[in-house]
Amino acid sequence: MSILVIAEHDNATLKGATLNTVTAASKIGGDVVVLVAGSNCGAAAEAAAQIAGVSKVLVADNAAYEYQLAENMGELIAEIGKNYTHILASATTAGKDFLPRAAALLDVNMLSEVIGVESADTFTRPIYAGNAIATVQSSDAIKVMTVRGTAFDAAADGGSATVEALDTAKNAGISAFVGEELAKSDRPELTAAKIVISGGRGMQNGDNFEMLYKVADKLGAAVGASRAAVDAGFVPNDMQVGQTGKIVAPDLYVAVGISGAIQHLAGMKDSKVIVAINKDEEAPIFQVADYGLVADLFDAVPELDNAL
Repeated sequence: MSILVIAEHDNATLKGATLNTVTAASKIGGDVVVLVAGSNCGAAAEAAAQIAGVSKVLVADNAAYEYQLAENMGELIAEIGKNYTHILASATTAGKDFLPRAAALLDVNMLSEVIGVESADTFTRPIYAGNAIATVQSSDAIKVMTVRGTAFDAAADGGSATVEALDTAKNAGISAFVGEELAKSDRPELTAAKIVISGGRGMQNGDNFEMLYKVADKLGAAVGASRAAVDAGFVPNDMQVGQTGKIVAPDLYVAVGISGAIQHLAGMKDSKVIVAINKDEEAPIFQVADYGLVADLFDAVPELDNAL
């Protein structure tokens, strides 16, 4: 068996989710090959070559892949992937964008959000917002899947894979990169943080999130939010944690003013320790919390801040 892992990177460094995806690939068994597609992405390719368990790194260095546009990536992956038994990518916004296109071009099904490997053709994935786990078997010649990084440990360093340059350049010509706005923050990135503090509708407005920012800065934590808080306009949507937001599994997750709808729980219930602060003692969040504090957050959070 031969497995192709699509690396996620910023052309200079690999994203941590790639390491988790390599671990998932190694559980399938067989040669693990990593595809790094980008522009001036040599540094990312060298980093991929040092991942333990990787036998080869393929580098598609072309301006068409600078921003990993899904239309271009889909064609590239389909062209290269036809020679592999499995194609894996992280279940991130990027992976969920380009991999379904590649699967369609290969005329195979796609498995999303895989959290377990039973065998080379059988995998587990959450359904019903994580309330049930489905075991699915694929009979396709090429298994295409996105992998939920929080379900797998990160692969270690220590590899010495060969690096091979590709001269394949796929430009679909139907989309173009216009621009991006990057949120700058000294806090860690939400999906990579070891501590996450999230606020919900109970925060009442965006200004009150300042309380959480103060605590987060003292703990070196990232700040997240429930969909209710995002929909209400309290904070931007890149802070959303949940089924339709970011999936996190930090060492410590603190939920402040979050009732705990199943869609939110699906995005954070794998956290090592969960702390909930809510004045409603019947809130569903307390069913998954390791520690629960029934209190008004406007009293509890300042007290926590002062104690820290």
